[in-house]
Amino acid sequence: MKSINQFILNNIKQVELLGVIMRIVSFSLVSWMGENSPFLFVWIFNTIDALILSWCALLKKDRAYTLLNVFWIFVGLVGIFRALGWI
Repeated sequence: MKSINQFILNNIKQVELLGVIMRIVSFSLVSWMGENSPFLFVWIFNTIDALILSWCALLKKDRAYTLLNVFWIFVGLVGIFRALGWI
């Protein structure tokens, strides 16, 4: 686990940029495609970017962004469960 954390810390700007681009892509799909967007894919993609950004925020000890992105993980899980028809 230390090596993964060290890799992320050594490349934090690029990893965060990846997470931000993923979030932009997921919300753009919903905005552009509306009801025709692949909701399950969007929620999975969005939840992965929230995990990435949460991990970065935790390593940087940024409580505000950790809270924000952990919140998005839970929102993403609800979206995934709804897209699967589980709730």
